[in-house]
Amino acid sequence: MTTVAAIDCGTNSIRLLIAEATENGDLTELVREMDVVRLGQGIDRTGVIDAAAMRRALDSCERYAGQCRAHGVDRIRFVATSATRDAGNAADFVRGVRSAFAEFEVTPEVVSGDVEAELSFRGATRSLVAAGVPGPYAVVDIGGGSTEVVVGTSRVTAARSVDVGSVRITERHLVGDPPSAAEIAAATTDINAALDLVTQTVDLSEVRTVVGLAGSVTTVTAYMLGLSAYDRRAIHLSTATPQEHRDAADRLLHMARGDRAALGFMHPGRVDVIGAGALVWHEVLGRVLADARDPGAVGVVASEHDILDGIALSLL
Repeated sequence: MTTVAAIDCGTNSIRLLIAEATENGDLTELVREMDVVRLGQGIDRTGVIDAAAMRRALDSCERYAGQCRAHGVDRIRFVATSATRDAGNAADFVRGVRSAFAEFEVTPEVVSGDVEAELSFRGATRSLVAAGVPGPYAVVDIGGGSTEVVVGTSRVTAARSVDVGSVRITERHLVGDPPSAAEIAAATTDINAALDLVTQTVDLSEVRTVVGLAGSVTTVTAYMLGLSAYDRRAIHLSTATPQEHRDAADRLLHMARGDRAALGFMHPGRVDVIGAGALVWHEVLGRVLADARDPGAVGVVASEHDILDGIALSLL
């Protein structure tokens, strides 16, 4: 039995998935973990990874390497996304990762936005057809530094990655607690300029299901569902209308941080950035509704399967 490990290092969090390959080429999950390390802290302003942020991420790498050792992992793929793409000192981080995983001879891949989009699509859609979720899909992966929008059914037909994410938009605009109307307006303008770039290459007119990935979307979903604690099983493949998601996102955006922190499902590392992530999600859904040929037929599914699953599947 082959055991694989996927590591996704983004702007806000670093995550690990260890899984066994099944006979039909799927995965049996053994370990799934996340650490909020905020690797992208200040990168939008300074252009480099902060020393403390790098240490937090490398500490997680050392712990994840121990998990891989304990589970007898055969293959590892380490994918680094937006923060590492943008950092002038990315080579220092790469050396640190190599050191942490020295026995596995792992070199982190600083992937392009297009590769990130492909991996997200593969991970997110593997269970949708079996669940009877109709396509074409628009898979939306909102990270800390970038957002990927990928359209397809059985395969990707168009994709675009843009530099708007929960950490980046918070640092640029949403500094108030709660954010002011002027801050929200400036952030919305920034997000929609990025979505204009998306729709230059990604046709949203035939989308039937918007599939939302990553912590911003799953947190909005937890709020929409009224969960008292974070529950992956309740969130995964939950369905709702775009307007239900937009309403929940708008309420989270306007909350003070203390009120967000009091929500039982809220990860402490998302309290300050969930407003920006929710705003990106709100605007993406608005753009899909505006462009869809039949907006009344568009549904939304939240998925706990994402780029991490896509990375693991790529190792089989």
